[in-house]
Amino acid sequence: MTGPDFERFARGISAAALAALLPVAPNPVRAQDGYPSRAVKLIAPQAPGGGVDLVARIVAERLGRAMGQSFVVDNQAGAGGAIAAQATARAKPDGYTLMIGYVATHGTNAAVRKSNYDAVQDFTPIAMLGGTPNLLVVSRAVPVSTLQEFVAYGKANPGKVDYGTSGVGTLNHLLMEQFKHASGVPSLMVPYRSIGQAFTDSMGGQIQVIFPGLAAAMPHVRSGAFKPLAVTGDARNPLLPNVPTFKESGYDGFDGLTWYGIVGPAHLPEAITRKLNEEINKLLATQEVRDTFAAQALTVMPMTPAQFGKYIADETAHWRSVARASKIEAD
Repeated sequence: MTGPDFERFARGISAAALAALLPVAPNPVRAQDGYPSRAVKLIAPQAPGGGVDLVARIVAERLGRAMGQSFVVDNQAGAGGAIAAQATARAKPDGYTLMIGYVATHGTNAAVRKSNYDAVQDFTPIAMLGGTPNLLVVSRAVPVSTLQEFVAYGKANPGKVDYGTSGVGTLNHLLMEQFKHASGVPSLMVPYRSIGQAFTDSMGGQIQVIFPGLAAAMPHVRSGAFKPLAVTGDARNPLLPNVPTFKESGYDGFDGLTWYGIVGPAHLPEAITRKLNEEINKLLATQEVRDTFAAQALTVMPMTPAQFGKYIADETAHWRSVARASKIEAD
């Protein structure tokens, strides 16, 4: 081969050799186009059967269908969700280990416990799912029908409005402490292993007040054993349209919800975070998921990752201030 043909051949060889020597620049967006390419683990920081587990299974089944891969719920209970949170924070940020972050793991725990994870810095906020308000209820034996009457009764009868909680530093504990400071009602906290035990003792007359999640309260309200006085959040709840919010009753700042979202380890690639957020928000927009959540007294709360991140930061800051004011610190 001579002349022009040889020169073209030589140039072709040189170009090919040069290309082989140059490093190939990664294309993160293209590399993640196939996500997920295998099963995704969704950690639920609670034992099977609880509210967190229920939400995890509702989302995992539908997200798996929508994204064409299994989302497998992995229950890791213990230490108020800290065990699951630590496992998630230490996982590889590749999108194959996610967690249901909720008001305990990314709100109240940071306010009252020393832990081996930072609720803000150690996670990537992916999507908010939804929340349910808390409801201040009194036993049928307490002679009040409104929040204003309860405040007057509590002040006139110190020592007669002890309240039950599901443990030190839980949401129902911190909410009641917040209300004590706002209203001036003197009351003593009685911790229980579960909110169900608190209801049992209240019906027996040992305590008078509970501030549980709406779903836990509704069976006892429907039975007539407890009277609902006020609900947290910025609007009345459809399940109890005649029960006013705290704001309507003269108390601002009672927005506390039992909320659930999805988080991943810190530094999750933006493309994966965005894809998950879009798919989750599509699910939340369907009537089927809205109805399924509503059956558990949950309202969907779609957010962008940035909005959810701000929500988590605001939650931890708020409950820290409440815990500090009441000098609450859990073991």
